[in-house]
Parts: sequence; C-alpha cells; structure tokens
Amino acid sequence: MVTVARHLGPLPRLGSVRHLGPNWYGAVMGTAAVATAGARLPLHLPGLRTLCTAVWALSLVLLLVLLGARVRHWTHHRDQARAHLLDPAMAPFYGCLSMALLAVGGGAVTVGRDWIGVGAAVALDAVLFVAGTATGLAAAVAVPYLMAVRHRVEPSQATPVWLLPLVAPMVSAALGPLLVPHLPPGQAQETLLLACVAMFGLSLLGTLLMLPLVFARLITGGPLPLALTPTLFLVLGPLGQSTTAVGAFADVAPGVVPAPYGEGFGMLAVLYGVPVMGFALLWFGLAGAHVVRARRHGMGFTMTWWAFTFPVGTCVTGAEALARHTGLVVYDGLAVGLYAVLVGAWAVAAVSTTRGLLSGALLAAPRTAPVVPRPVTGRTTSGAVH
Repeated sequence: MVTVARHLGPLPRLGSVRHLGPNWYGAVMGTAAVATAGARLPLHLPGLRTLCTAVWALSLVLLLVLLGARVRHWTHHRDQARAHLLDPAMAPFYGCLSMALLAVGGGAVTVGRDWIGVGAAVALDAVLFVAGTATGLAAAVAVPYLMAVRHRVEPSQATPVWLLPLVAPMVSAALGPLLVPHLPPGQAQETLLLACVAMFGLSLLGTLLMLPLVFARLITGGPLPLALTPTLFLVLGPLGQSTTAVGAFADVAPGVVPAPYGEGFGMLAVLYGVPVMGFALLWFGLAGAHVVRARRHGMGFTMTWWAFTFPVGTCVTGAEALARHTGLVVYDGLAVGLYAVLVGAWAVAAVSTTRGLLSGALLAAPRTAPVVPRPVTGRTTSGAVH
C-alpha cells in the first residue's frame, strides 16, 4: 500500500513544488475553519471577531498561494501530478481543493465582509462556491470511479481518506445557504436551497456506503499506520458538516420554501442533528484514543495532522447550529470546548508545517520501498497504468 506519509529523501530547495500534493489544501481548510467557527461562538470577547477576520484573510492568502503553486505543479511536473491522481492514497485528497474553495468563500460572507464589504464578500463567495461545488461534484464521481477502474485497492487499505471526495458536496450543502438571502426571492432562492438539500443527500448516502469499509478495516485490521492515525478525525467531517447543513437549511427555509416545509427544516435540524452529534462525540473519543496510542508509539508530524482542524471545526459549527435551534446552553458549552481543541490543533499544525517548509522536509522527494510484483489477474491487468 502506498501511504500518504512516506520517509523523506534528500531535502529540496524551498521553492520546489514537484512533490506538492493536493493534501496541502487541508491547511487552507483548517485555517478557514478557525475563522468561521470562531465568529459564531456564544462568547462576546473583545477583538474575537477581528481576530477571526484576520485568520480568514490568512486563509485567503494561503489559498491564492497554494493555487498558484498547484498551477505551477501541473505545468512543470505533469508526470508527478498524474501520478498523484493515479495513487489511491493521494487521489482522494482532490476533494480538498473543493472544500478549500468553499471554506474560504463561506468565510468571506461570515467574517470577511467586515473588511471587504458585503458586496465584495458575496461576489467572492459566489465565485468560490460555484468553482468549489463543480470541483467537489466532479471529485465525488471521478475519484470513486478511478478507485474502481484504475486503482488497485484492497479492503485492508481502507482509510478515512477515502471519505474526502464524498464529503465535498456536504460542504457545499452547508455553505450554500449563506448565499440564499442574496438571491432574488422566489425561484432563485428555492432552487439554491433545494440544490443544497440534494447535495446533502448525495454526500450523506455516499458516506454511509464508504464508512462501513473504514470501520470494518479498523476493527478487523488493527490500528492504522502511525502517520495515518490522525486521518481518523476525518470521519468527524461528514458528521459535523451534515449537522451544520441541516441547521443552515432551517435558518433560511422559512419564507423560501412553502409551508409546512419551512417549519419541517427546523424539526430536521434537531431530530437529525442531535443523534448525529452524539455519534460524532463517540467517534471523537475513539479517534482521540488512537492518536494518544500512536503518539506513545512515536508518531511524528506529517501533513495528516491537519485532519485535527477542519473536521473538528465542522463539529463546532454543528454544535453552534444545535444551540440556535434547541436553545440549550449545553451545546454552547460544547461549541466553546471544541473550538478550544480546534485552535490548539491549528496552532500545532501551523507551527509544524512552517518549520517543515523552512527545513524543506515537507517538500522532499518520497523514499518508496521496492514494489513487490503481484499476481496478474483480470482486475489488475485492466487497471494497470501504461
């Protein structure tokens, strides 16, 4: 199995992008999550919103820099970019491109408007939402197709990374409602809202198909490799994001869809969100225990540590949505506690990533083990890359 994190070879110069993979978009996602999740906390701390806006601006800068680096990567290192797409461990990370675009766009309307104005924020979000949604839907189809036809994968290779392209449409579903009030009333608003509901269903059902493979691999195959252990937190993504999505539907549905559907979305936000958030907390404990074990066994920093950020951020926004629609203080407390975890994880990942970039370690060429020949079968022959 080709893993995301490999032993590093000779250190390259800082400007090298040959081995820059799509997994780097996780840093943009995590940074944007700190901004958007913090803006809706029940706390009224002086300067908190300004700080969140500054973090959003940082996420925008990171997105622009990374998009430029990825364009350079595809232009000058097309062979390596194609290899990433045909690598079953790396290809699912193409879903992160969509989520990075969407997260920064949603942050523009949530907090960025304080600095760039409402009009510019809505325009920026609209562009990033369309681009991110199109990219996410394409990844949700293309990556599973490649896994079935081109990649050579076994059940023992299942990891939470496989969920990434399927979660991307859920991010569109959760952030699309932010644009609904800015559309003309009537058909335009209702169409966007129901399109978000459709993407919610698409992503949820796709996740329900994939998650049993991941859980079965974990139970029957033992703990994940140390470097991949943080990816267990990726399971929180569809759980927290779907809870956020139904809460967002309930926020904008009254007056957009006819009665009684508007009120029905309010019921869905509670009847769906409460049990799903309960399972998210269960998984948080399970994943946390695995991470503690991995650290005791020597797990070091890799880019998979960014899995501690965005998925936890979705649980923060999910708890905030439940607090709005239930009125229970316990969900306010849950949101604050999870946000503290998010900020701590982001700080550690950001500092470690900066250190790895300056040393060149994170952009070094991978040192791969010799490939053991496999028996030729109908599946491997048809899936071989020529």
